[in-house]
Amino acid sequence: MKIQIWSVGKSNETYVKTGIEDYSARIRRYYPLEWNIIPVPKNWGNLSEQELPRKEAESILGSLKKDDFLVALDGRGKQITSEELAGLVQSAGNGSVKNLVFLIGGAYGLDKAVLQRANFSWSLSQLVFPHQLVRLILSEQLYRACTIIRNEKYHHP
Repeated sequence: MKIQIWSVGKSNETYVKTGIEDYSARIRRYYPLEWNIIPVPKNWGNLSEQELPRKEAESILGSLKKDDFLVALDGRGKQITSEELAGLVQSAGNGSVKNLVFLIGGAYGLDKAVLQRANFSWSLSQLVFPHQLVRLILSEQLYRACTIIRNEKYHHP
């Protein structure tokens, strides 16, 4: 199984880049990992808060494969523990999932078409975070999940 992290927006800012690279390297000890930064539409400044997610959805849905397992990060999704995340990753790895895709939406969230396509909708927190920090938090939590699966010492419940 390959883990993919997709995020709408700009490249990683320098203040999170080192952390993301570190956790990505750690995750790659367990699973192949690929990052996909999806650029915002070219005319994004002229789009409304409703139109922008719809336009982003076209790119996202056009890039997903039929059998990709999509985890959409969404503020209205289910909050889970680190152990439950590990269970989700392990279950996908033990199943027929070839690509486990974690998707971070754009500034106005994910379009309903993307949320309907998602296999699981996950909320990191009731707090609102900048997308750059969500990338860092997600990469750390995926590394933590890997160590939980292997019963390694990193995670202390």
